[in-house]
Amino acid sequence: MAVTEQVNGFFIPSVTLIGIGAHKEIPAKIKALGSKKPLLVTDKGITACGITQQIVDLLKSHKMSCVVYDETIPNPTDKNVHDGVKVYKDNKCDSLITLGGGSSHDCGKGIGLVVANGGKIHDYEGVDKSTNPMPPYVAVNTTAGTASEMTRFCIITDTSRKVKMAIVDWRVTPGIALDDPLLMMGMPPALTAATGMDALTHAVEAYVSTIATPMTDACAEKAIRLIFKFLRRAVANGSDIEAREGMCYAQYLAGMAFNNASLGHVHAMAHQLGGFYDLPHGECNAILLPHVEKFNLIARVERFAEMAEMMDQNIAGMSKRDAAELCLDAIKQLSSDVGIPAGLVELGKRYGKDVKIKDIKIMTENAQKDACGLTNPRCPKDMDVMAIYEAAM
Repeated sequence: MAVTEQVNGFFIPSVTLIGIGAHKEIPAKIKALGSKKPLLVTDKGITACGITQQIVDLLKSHKMSCVVYDETIPNPTDKNVHDGVKVYKDNKCDSLITLGGGSSHDCGKGIGLVVANGGKIHDYEGVDKSTNPMPPYVAVNTTAGTASEMTRFCIITDTSRKVKMAIVDWRVTPGIALDDPLLMMGMPPALTAATGMDALTHAVEAYVSTIATPMTDACAEKAIRLIFKFLRRAVANGSDIEAREGMCYAQYLAGMAFNNASLGHVHAMAHQLGGFYDLPHGECNAILLPHVEKFNLIARVERFAEMAEMMDQNIAGMSKRDAAELCLDAIKQLSSDVGIPAGLVELGKRYGKDVKIKDIKIMTENAQKDACGLTNPRCPKDMDVMAIYEAAM
């Protein structure tokens, strides 16, 4: 009997530090990497709340310096990346520190790719397009959701096409990842909710992915259980250090899952909303998640039933189909409890954006080209994607 060969990879940083006070290890880790002048990539929000200066001062206390580039914006752009490359080269930097959430990490990864490989960031759209290793890289996380501090994913907006480029490259995986709940204590409830639902989306999409493995399943399952245990608490009381630390582990485990099992059409569709309207990624995912998974349900009924139990639903005596439906209800309830808008139109109004039905066609065309959709458990036609967008409005 012929055997089909299939090898599954598992990508994670070489070193990960999670826990209260983990950020204090930054100088030692930078030194261990042989770095003398890192570029610290972050954003104005992190700088305004004092965290950037806190890290700069920490490095100074160990007789180390860095160059700060804090021009990253939400949904970082090709311009962000190329401006950062110029700062890196002009200041003769030799390594990277990214500080923040997904936007800062993605921008830093883009900078590292171009610094190491030349050309423009657009050259690396797709899977494993680079040929040279990144500069030494430490990713310091301040949100509990994207897991970008530990993944091989880099999402950059192409400003000319209004499309988010999905760059998946094992070389952009940070060498060292740090998650310190102390750096997350100041996250407002809305951001806590959005990033937490982003983490849930990662875990759910990885669990039903066509390339899920026993290792990714284990990570996704634990992430889902932790999110349903701690996210409501973290949103209700940002000073709840146990909940903050719980969400650190949850989002990291969800990252381990999707970094290796990939994602699905929630992300493929959310990327278009981010690229087209500049809407927040986590909230787009949260709104789309139950709608996409309703479409996917018949392809993975048993898995959705299993997730219902992970979400603390009582599925005793239920058919697998009824239990699977309960999973979708639990997702909707969590999203509502933490204050996610009910639909995309409401989300757009919150951020001063006019989300329009007429834009669905072009967003559908772009979503169908997004690499994240390749591992969705059900293959949607254009009319299916359009219907999901409309249902989520």
